[in-house]
Amino acid sequence: MVKKFDTQVQYLKYKVLREVARHAFADDLLTSYNDIAKIIVKGDKPTMRCCIYKERSIVNERIRMASGGGKKNPNVIEVLDIACDECPVSGYVVSDLCRGCIAHRCEDACAKGAITFDETQKAHIDKSKCVECGMCAKACPYSAIMNHKRPCENACKIHAISMAESKAAQIDNDKCIACGACVYQCPFGAIMDKSYIIDVINMIKQSDSNRAFKLYAVVAPSIASQFRHVKVGQVISALKLLGFYTVVEAALGADMVAMSEAKELAEKGFLTSSCCPAFVDYIKKFFPDMQDKISHNLSPMATIAKYIKETDPECKIVFIGPCTAKKAEIKLETVKPYVDSVLTFEELQALIDARDINMSELEVDVLDNASYFGRIFARSGGLADAVAQALKEQNITDFELKPISCDGIEQCKIALMRASKNVLPNNFIEGMACINGCIGGAGCLTHGPKDKNEVDEYGREAYEKTITDAIKFITENKKH
Repeated sequence: MVKKFDTQVQYLKYKVLREVARHAFADDLLTSYNDIAKIIVKGDKPTMRCCIYKERSIVNERIRMASGGGKKNPNVIEVLDIACDECPVSGYVVSDLCRGCIAHRCEDACAKGAITFDETQKAHIDKSKCVECGMCAKACPYSAIMNHKRPCENACKIHAISMAESKAAQIDNDKCIACGACVYQCPFGAIMDKSYIIDVINMIKQSDSNRAFKLYAVVAPSIASQFRHVKVGQVISALKLLGFYTVVEAALGADMVAMSEAKELAEKGFLTSSCCPAFVDYIKKFFPDMQDKISHNLSPMATIAKYIKETDPECKIVFIGPCTAKKAEIKLETVKPYVDSVLTFEELQALIDARDINMSELEVDVLDNASYFGRIFARSGGLADAVAQALKEQNITDFELKPISCDGIEQCKIALMRASKNVLPNNFIEGMACINGCIGGAGCLTHGPKDKNEVDEYGREAYEKTITDAIKFITENKKH
């Protein structure tokens, strides 16, 4: 059997989602929490934690998150305090490399008197006095003092995670951009994204029962790097078997965005992209003076959803992709009217398995055709390539595109800092919060090295070869 998940933590999350989905379909979720916990935690002996009681308590918290999470916390990313207690305390520590020298440069560098020495002259740091300034580490000639960080803190490149007084991780919602990097990197699964899988199941049931509306699935082009155990067309068949009326490519929205964004860029002379919600949120929170530089286009998800709802106002739309930040994006007033819910690829796999659908036995269906350029939005650099093509197709020749494609939030930070100081030679910043772009999103089934050639190959399979042809296809489809 092909391995679907990278780690046991991810598999545990999947099992909880799958069982929650099964009971939600059966309309007995509220009375089945204990039954779900028993399926996940079997027997009376712990397998993951110190005792069976803690193990069950943590699973109950996972069930809560799979059922929508805390209503009081507006963030789509939450810390499960009870699950976060096994990591060493972060901060500067003296390692075994300390030679017990007599120079004591570390002591001289510490303005707080936090450095002491034992009888062998080896240094120790008094955590009650240390302010984590790092001066001792810089002064040590042996590099024996190191700044130890928890995996979640290392994963969060915008420093939104710190330790609470309880020593559990805490998230600063004023900084968090919901990229989900911490979710995947936590070895104990103590940080999770809220799931809206129950909302989606309710829409499926309502759509099936009274036919009051059509339920559309809008699928991210990064699907090309997912579900390696089956073909993309079989996933499309599974979605229709679940109860979705049809499946539309978000890449069609990407084609529309590329055309519009190219025009806007040529008119304004400088833009930052608006496709990645985490990148947009990062600008708003950390570079507020550059908000006016963000493209006024909605993301491809919202753009195609808006188009669908203009065509079919009574429909419901669920976006399916690799992105936890999309769960935050649909709460925005500019997006809320168009997208009704979001599922990650992780959650889609759980939803399909909850209905015991064997995708490998299904026929290979097809997606509505976007262009090659719309599909390559899934990887870093794809948006810039698409904008270049859109300028060409619209015969905009009096503007010279000088893009910079930022692969990950750290590269985004550098580009934005240079732009804010007017020293960036580029006139278009393509920002992707995740490394490799959308194919590296936190909600992916697998998180290993991703090959952009895989996305490009998927793009080459597109029936429509130009952005103009793809948009013409959408227009003609609307008439019918």
